[in-house]
Amino acid sequence: MSAGTASHAPIADGIELVGDATLGEDLTSTAAPPNPQSLLQIAERRAELLALCRTGARFDEPMRRHTTLKIGGPADAFVTPADATELRAVIEWANAHQLPLTVVGGGSNLLVRDGGIRGVVIATKGMRSIELPTPTTIRVAAGVSTGKLLATAVEHDLGGIEFLGGVPGSVGGGLIMNAGTYLGEFKSVVTAVTSVRLSDGGIVTRSNAECGFAYRHSDLPQTEIVVGAELQLQPRPRAEIEAVVKDLRARRHDREPKKVSSNGSTFKNPPNDFAGRLIETAGCKGWCEGDAECSPVHANWLVNNANATATQLQRLIERVRARVLEFHGIELLLEVKLLGVDG
Repeated sequence: MSAGTASHAPIADGIELVGDATLGEDLTSTAAPPNPQSLLQIAERRAELLALCRTGARFDEPMRRHTTLKIGGPADAFVTPADATELRAVIEWANAHQLPLTVVGGGSNLLVRDGGIRGVVIATKGMRSIELPTPTTIRVAAGVSTGKLLATAVEHDLGGIEFLGGVPGSVGGGLIMNAGTYLGEFKSVVTAVTSVRLSDGGIVTRSNAECGFAYRHSDLPQTEIVVGAELQLQPRPRAEIEAVVKDLRARRHDREPKKVSSNGSTFKNPPNDFAGRLIETAGCKGWCEGDAECSPVHANWLVNNANATATQLQRLIERVRARVLEFHGIELLLEVKLLGVDG
């Protein structure tokens, strides 16, 4: 069954699950100005890449259009393959022309530097297939939003991924970082993960044990692109699932900043503690660098209030990290992923 493109999937009592249309911006966005640093200046090369994906490609594309932080310089080329066939064609073409490849998901856990990304950015959000090969198994592509995955499970009375009610973004990114909440994480339901090698387009399938899942981490190689996974769930009455998700979303709603662009949590929680508590007690709430702010609502949310740059946010990250180390003697580790070059 197709994942569709609906932006929200209401399940009960006003609960809404974040859906596909919230992940970055549509490729119909206005064309960007030329970037003199681009490795893709030749018209013939651009025409070749355009022909490889049914959605085409965008050149000198501002990555701020494709991250929930709304920050990021231009990608030389930005493509969204619809399936593994298109993906492998892009990989083969880029390797033939010795162009770097960078992989992104829905952009919900990403900070792209102001200089942008050289070479070709492959976004997996175009891969949106989702199906049930058995009554308790879901096979899902990397570009499906976590909200759409949860809505599908709810529709079929399947429990085990209620934690996704508090996890934004796409399945691919969630698998790579083993995303989750206090209710659970991907490692508890994944039976297999499929990826494509960047070196030659070969397909690799790994069992749960081979993925090396740990807290906000996996051993899935950066030299591969995650394209999908198989999940084993358990029958559970829809009303029970809805109640759990409603409670989780209510808890998050009360403590999350509103009307700002963000990645959610910026730092990983250290063992037996919470990054937000450490940052708040160190006195960092409300700190600013330009439009980048350590949120006064939730200290572990470093947000973009309007037009923050990656440089400003990086400065704020380092200030907060240094203060927590000085005050608590604990070095915070980033939960967000840094990509690109400085502007």
